[in-house]
Amino acid sequence: MPSTVRLHRERLDRNDDQLARLVLEIDGRWLDLSARLSDDGRADASAVELLAEGYFGRAALERELTRGKWRERAAPRERLVPIEPARVGKILALGKNFREHAAEFGEAVPEEPLVFNKLPECLRADGETVAVPSWYTARFDHEAELAVVIGRAGREIDEARALEHVAGYTVANDLTARTLQGQDRNLKYPWFRSKNFEGSCPLGPCLAPREWLDLADLEVTGRVLHSDGREEARQRASTKDLIVTVPQAIAWLSRQFPLRPGDLILMGTPAGVGPLVDGDVSICAIAGIGELRTPLKRV
Repeated sequence: MPSTVRLHRERLDRNDDQLARLVLEIDGRWLDLSARLSDDGRADASAVELLAEGYFGRAALERELTRGKWRERAAPRERLVPIEPARVGKILALGKNFREHAAEFGEAVPEEPLVFNKLPECLRADGETVAVPSWYTARFDHEAELAVVIGRAGREIDEARALEHVAGYTVANDLTARTLQGQDRNLKYPWFRSKNFEGSCPLGPCLAPREWLDLADLEVTGRVLHSDGREEARQRASTKDLIVTVPQAIAWLSRQFPLRPGDLILMGTPAGVGPLVDGDVSICAIAGIGELRTPLKRV
């Protein structure tokens, strides 16, 4: 039986995000999920729908893999955001959820979860260039994060059963206009402007369905590849270092508002965030999921 399963959305037309193909990566093999769905009369099924119905659950997927012949294929050449942006609901992000990250800004760990939001229109795919607006010339940072994809609706969810509401996990880069964030914090304004620049939420390169990934101790890293070819390691921590765990976050957030399939929860970033300049490539990675690469353009 498989040990690793990842879901990819492949771009078929550079000008149309709607033209996408779903591809399963299973223990190094690449299987055409869209072809299988078409054969089953489900050509229009979305990644969010499949996740919500438990298609990638261990027992269901193992059963599906033994049924009929799957079409093997090459790895996707150009990946899209792993779930359809039009199906993404809320993007909720935890701040200061690693002790060392709070400490690097001289701040205490919040007494209860610190939550802000990002807009779905900020989503970008693996490898997609993000351009910082020309008027903003101050510090602009990378933030490597675990992203949780909700697959089952609920409110006031019990922490002990919270993972039953998770569809899977992917990598996020919570790009941040750091100087603007500091200015707004000093004015006691929300962080909304500094977290919602166009393209400020790259997501990818794939989605690991929940039952195929153990969150107990996954390495989270952030690196920067500079235009001169020099690679700089900046962030490194483990999911075991999270202050608010994934079940705790789901339980707490679902007391504030209902969670629905397609909602995303960003779990916070490790220490080591730093500025990006024109030509840098931010590389955010999580063991068991993969690397999310984001080239940055600054004028």
